[in-house]
Amino acid sequence: MNLFAEIRTLIIATLENMVAQGTLPADLTMDAITAEPPRDAAHGDMATNAAMVLAKPAGMKPRDIADALAAQLAQDARITSADVAGPGFLNLRIAPSEWQGVARAVLAGGTDFGRATLGQGRKVNVEYVSANPTGPLHVGHTRGAVFGDALASLLDYAGWDVTREYYINDGGAQVDVLARSVYNRYLEAHDLTVDWPEGTYPGDYLIEVGEALKAKVGNAYVDQDEGVWIADVREFSTDAMMALIRSDLKSLGVEMDVFYSEKSLYGTGRIEAAIADLKSKGLIYQGTLEPPKGKLPEDWEPRVQTLFKSTEHGDDVDRPVMKSTGGWTYFAPDIAYHYDKIQRGFDALIDVFGADHGGYVKRMKAAVSALSDGKVSLDIKLTQLVKLYKNGEPFKMSKRAGTFVTLRDVVEQVGADVTRFVMLTRKNDAMLDFDFDKVLEQSRENPVFYVQYAHARVASVLRKAAEAGIAVDDASLQAADLSKLDHEAELKVLQKLGEWPRLVETAARSNEPHRVAFYLYELAGELHGLWNRGHDVTSLRFIQDDDPETSQAKIALARSTAIVIAAGLGILGVTPAQEMR
Repeated sequence: MNLFAEIRTLIIATLENMVAQGTLPADLTMDAITAEPPRDAAHGDMATNAAMVLAKPAGMKPRDIADALAAQLAQDARITSADVAGPGFLNLRIAPSEWQGVARAVLAGGTDFGRATLGQGRKVNVEYVSANPTGPLHVGHTRGAVFGDALASLLDYAGWDVTREYYINDGGAQVDVLARSVYNRYLEAHDLTVDWPEGTYPGDYLIEVGEALKAKVGNAYVDQDEGVWIADVREFSTDAMMALIRSDLKSLGVEMDVFYSEKSLYGTGRIEAAIADLKSKGLIYQGTLEPPKGKLPEDWEPRVQTLFKSTEHGDDVDRPVMKSTGGWTYFAPDIAYHYDKIQRGFDALIDVFGADHGGYVKRMKAAVSALSDGKVSLDIKLTQLVKLYKNGEPFKMSKRAGTFVTLRDVVEQVGADVTRFVMLTRKNDAMLDFDFDKVLEQSRENPVFYVQYAHARVASVLRKAAEAGIAVDDASLQAADLSKLDHEAELKVLQKLGEWPRLVETAARSNEPHRVAFYLYELAGELHGLWNRGHDVTSLRFIQDDDPETSQAKIALARSTAIVIAAGLGILGVTPAQEMR
């Protein structure tokens, strides 16, 4: 049940009837018409832009369309009033019985209430984290991991066939640096003194890897030239780091469907095949790029290079794919990787990058557009930095990591549920302050507590009602007389519940899972408001003494709220609280 969609359907059917009556001209497009919550709740339950959208193509004043539409909508039993505001916006009030029906629909559907068919089973690949396999995940990776995982769950809930994917950057020079760093720890495991050149990885997390390498090969690599051991140590080190990364992700509740190795693109013809595809479309040529203004990018050369005509697909400049020396640029394997995704049959691609990858957005979009002939979309989401605080001060670096705060540090401080929710309390491209003290406060200012407390309060009501002999199973609550839910405070909760299916679709269309966190906070606020009013108005209390029928109706409202909170928390990857400690 999506009440907003149902009212939109009613509006369009009414407009089509007006066309049939001759009140409106024929051949009007209704796609842009909406039914949504008004900006000011005092104006009504829903608002529609129908008159504003149709005025120009109809050659009429918006107010005239709105007046005629309002008169016809008011005849429907679901609409208690239709008022025209301003130049032609139409505010609607919906019959209480419709909102009461939302609670019944929630009880009937459980946490599947609000599931959408927006994706229509199409395949979407969500690539996120994709950190270099050179150490444990840091707090920046944490935000990307939470955002990507919640987005994947949101899209699944909205009807997409989702694949979660991690791209292992194991084909670049940083993996050689990792191997040399592990070799140093290997030598230390043999009680040898080593130098740590600038750029190596001195974190304590490699001590165990060096010891494990010693256990595997003994002293076979001691006093040996790099050429003897580099390949073996590179593979050993990468495997060890990926095991660490998988463990870090698991502690956060993140599990990938696919781990894709960059190294698998080299020497297999995959890069060559992707570039050949672009060349067959006339998009590869030999040329020299003009020097860009300001800082020179690492892939610019004042010599002839092999270039991709990315400007033909929306980029600002063409991009090098092969250096003048004949080696591939960093962009070439990225092209091949996305070409592989397209060949795997995905209908849409989403990449979650750190904010420092902003320069890659247009070139990657151009590549996917060219490789798929515009048939596969690519949305790139950038996650901004996280600033950590504790005791009013910036949180210091991890001794274990050497240079940064790790994902594991954060989870061990506050837990996975708190970490995940807080990471979604800001839009992905906005800076986020993470205060270890505030995220554990039990107050309204802490959104994690506020939402979890709402769910725990309902759980408490259900326990007390069951002890009082009131049937609180969903089937019994679904059969309750919900017409008793007629107080303004109760209707506000019902109206917020009614927004859930619409919110799911809106968030999924924009790939913005933070909208779910915001909604849950608002829904929790309505429930807490109703609870608090019950302190003064006894008729609003969920359990009414000696009146089990009224109690069941009110408990049905509470239970349906908890169901939607649980569904939303499920998308965010957070476990609903049954009680607060």
